[in-house]
Amino acid sequence: MHQNEHDQAMTERFRELVEQSGDSLPDNHNDELRLIIEAGLDTALAETMKDIAGKLTDMAHDIQHDADFFD
Repeated sequence: MHQNEHDQAMTERFRELVEQSGDSLPDNHNDELRLIIEAGLDTALAETMKDIAGKLTDMAHDIQHDADFFD
């Protein structure tokens, strides 16, 4: 599922839960909630990509070290 679809699905599910309890969620609050969810997903994605970049950097150093050892 793409991020845009995911944040929309999460927002809609929250709205359903609110409505099942007998309350309502105004459209502007729904839009704000979607922005908050989207920002959280963006942050999680950025942190994951940073971790992956660090691992790739470590692997590149290891490969270079091994290559230097065999020269």
